[in-house]
Formats: sequence, C-alpha cells, structure tokens
Amino acid sequence: QVQLVESGGGLVQPGGSLRLSCAASGSIFSINTMGWYRQAPGKQRELVAAITSGGSTDYADVVKGRFTISRDNAKNTVYLQMNSLKPEDTAVYYCNAKVTVSSNWSEYDYWGQGTQVTVSS
Repeated sequence: QVQLVESGGGLVQPGGSLRLSCAASGSIFSINTMGWYRQAPGKQRELVAAITSGGSTDYADVVKGRFTISRDNAKNTVYLQMNSLKPEDTAVYYCNAKVTVSSNWSEYDYWGQGTQVTVSS
C-alpha cells in the first residue's frame, strides 16, 4: 500500500505565494511521474503540473511562468511552488503519483487527500 500526504494549502491574497508538498510512503519500488491536479467547484479535475523521475516537466498553460514543480527523489516528495496567485487558482489541489510497488512490480495510480487553496482578498 502507498500513501500520499499533502501539506501547504491555505488562504492567500491575490499576488501571494504558497508552496505545496506531497510525500509518498509505503511499499514503493520506484515513483515514475508525479503531478498536481486541481478541482474547482463545479469543474472537472485538471492537470496543473507534472514531473517525471528524470526531471522533465509539463505545465498547464494557465500556470506557466507562475508555478514551478520539483521533486526530491530521495524523499519521495513532490513540491509545487505557486507564485502570483490569482482568485481563479482557488481549488482543491491533489497530488498524484504513478508508483511501481515492490509487492508485484506493477504500476498503480495513487492520489492524495487534497488540500484547499483559496486566493482571496
């Protein structure tokens, strides 16, 4: 079993910054792509940013230049640095990891519990 635990959400004013963290633990052989998704009320969950084990990154157009994804492979942790936040960034942010588990060498998708980010004055 693998668990993803997120932290770092909260309330911030427009133009402010937040840093999200997501740590994976459990029966992990390797972690492939890690990413952050978000879901605003009444909207579908969407990809915000993703990073491969080799460090290649991908961003949604609406966050390019403002958000930065990074990871610490030794700690099985992914981060999302969010700068110049806008009210439209308000959502629940979910961590995702594609994990090869040590029990059967298969890859599974795991999700964190979500952390609320609210951008408001």
